[in-house]
Formats: sequence, structure tokens, C-alpha cells
Amino acid sequence: MSADFSKFAKRIEEAYFVWLTTVRADGMPQPTPVWFIRENDTFLVYTIPTSQKVKNIRHSPKVALNYSVDKEGEEYFVIMGDGVIDESTPPPDKNAAYLEKYGAGIIRIGMSVQSFTQTYSLPIRITPTHVRGDNEES
Repeated sequence: MSADFSKFAKRIEEAYFVWLTTVRADGMPQPTPVWFIRENDTFLVYTIPTSQKVKNIRHSPKVALNYSVDKEGEEYFVIMGDGVIDESTPPPDKNAAYLEKYGAGIIRIGMSVQSFTQTYSLPIRITPTHVRGDNEES
């Protein structure tokens, strides 16, 4: 099942980061800020292969992406879905859309595109199943 997030498309495109929440094996939610791009009806995040979020997704694919643009929390979106390790995805240095969005950020955090690609080498693909936002009920 794919969720319709078109209502939030502009906000999603303008977001520089989102919070990715995964769930540990003991049931504890683990939110982490991540860089992401939207690819068609999915979202792509690159991560460190040994990160806790990878262990969490391997245990349970249920994830959420969320973002709020104002300090009152009135303008937000939450995208719930399934996360999978997608090793068929090109690495960051071969992903033009990712580099267009984050190339300057990679340099700003003191990395080269090559070192970033080596460190954040594992792609996670998120397929939305439910979307909500603003003052909607869940």
C-alpha cells in the first residue's frame, strides 16, 4: 500500500533533514535526524552500515519520518512506512539528486564526497504507508 503525501510535497521538498524513527528490538523508539531525498513514491536515506537504525530496521521494518517547520508545531508532516536496506541503489557519489541537495553540506561537515560515500554507504529505502500532518487526526 502506498500513501498519498502530495498535500505535503512542497514541504517535503523544502526540508533539509527529517527525523527518522526506528524501533529497537526492546521496543524503544529511536529518533535520529537524517538527510534524505524523495525518489518517486519512496524516500532514500544513506547511513553507516553498523548504525543502530540498520539493526532496528533488520529487526522491524516499521519506521516514521517526521518534520515540523514552525516552533509551535502547527505545520508538520509524519510519514509512516516500511524501511528496507536497498543495496541496489547507487551510492551517494553516484546519486546526482542526493549530491545536488547535500553536496555543500558534505563539505560543510568536513568530509569529501568520497569519504562520505565510504562512511554512509548503506541505502535505506522507505515506502510510505500512511501520512498525516498539520492538525489532522492520526
